[in-house]
Amino acid sequence: MIDPFQTRRVGMTLFTSRSCIEGHACRVVLYEKEVECDVEYVDMGSMNPEDNPIININPYGESPTLVDRDLELYGSHIIAEYLDERLPHPPLMPPDPVSRGKVRLMIYRCQRDWFSKLRSYDENNTKPDTALRKIIGQDLSILAPYLSTEQFWLGEDFSLADCFIAPLLWRLSHYGIELPVSTRAIRAYKNRLFNRPSFQSSLSSLEREMF
Repeated sequence: MIDPFQTRRVGMTLFTSRSCIEGHACRVVLYEKEVECDVEYVDMGSMNPEDNPIININPYGESPTLVDRDLELYGSHIIAEYLDERLPHPPLMPPDPVSRGKVRLMIYRCQRDWFSKLRSYDENNTKPDTALRKIIGQDLSILAPYLSTEQFWLGEDFSLADCFIAPLLWRLSHYGIELPVSTRAIRAYKNRLFNRPSFQSSLSSLEREMF
C-alpha cells in the first residue's frame, strides 16, 4: 500500500520542533551544506498529523526526523552523517579514521551526557535543576584548555562535532548555566560558532529568543 504522505514528498524535508536541540544541530549541518531542503517546524505535543507529521513517519515520535524522497531517517547523529555523505561539500567529517572517531565520540557525549538529560526540560519549557546545570558547566569547563589552542573541536576545520556543540552553547543562558571567567577560550569558541552564516540561518524564531 502506498503511503499518501510519502507521495507528497518529492525532495528533502527535515521535521523538527522549534526548540529541539538535536534538531538544531541537524539544521546547522543543512545550512553549512547550503542544500535545498525544507525545514518544517512541528508541534510535538499534537497528535494531529497535519501539525505533527513525525507521528506518521518516526516510530519513536521524536524530533528530528528527515525525509529524503522515499528514505526516512531519525536519530540526529544518523541524520547528520547521512547529510555529510549525501552532500559531500564542504566535508564535515575528517578524512582519517582516528579523527572521525573523535568526532563521533563528541557527538555521543553530547547526546548521552547533555541532550538526553535536557530533553524533558525542553519539552516542559522548564530550566534544568541546579545539579544538572552544575555538571554541564563543569563538563564544558574541562574543554576550555583544549580550545585555547584550536579554532574548532578538531583544529582548524569545522566539523560535525562543532555542529552538535554549538546549539548547547547557544542555550547556556536559557538553561541558567554559567561558565567561570577562566573559560575565556569557550567564550571565544562560542563567538566563532555563532558568527558562522550557517549557524545564524539555523536558528528558529524561538531559539533566537534564548540567547
